Amino acid sequence: MDIKLIEGLSYIKSSKNRLKIICDLHRDLKIPSEISNDTGIRLNHVSKILSDLKEKNIVECLNENDKKGRLYHLTEYGLQLYNYLK
Repeated sequence: MDIKLIEGLSYIKSSKNRLKIICDLHRDLKIPSEISNDTGIRLNHVSKILSDLKEKNIVECLNENDKKGRLYHLTEYGLQLYNYLK
């Protein structure tokens, strides 16, 4: 296992909310309010976590320029991390 994968796994496992969001995004493209409803995490927290996960190249926003209805999904790296976590 390479160091980037180990760092990513450690980052996700250190927060139950990050883990919930990764598991929720594994199933489908979602907007933050759907993630919030599915996971029970407050919307403002979901938005912050998505921003952090995006910086780490774990999630990607498909329509970054839209103010509402931003769609998120896992990157290839995010899918790798999910597969190790399940």
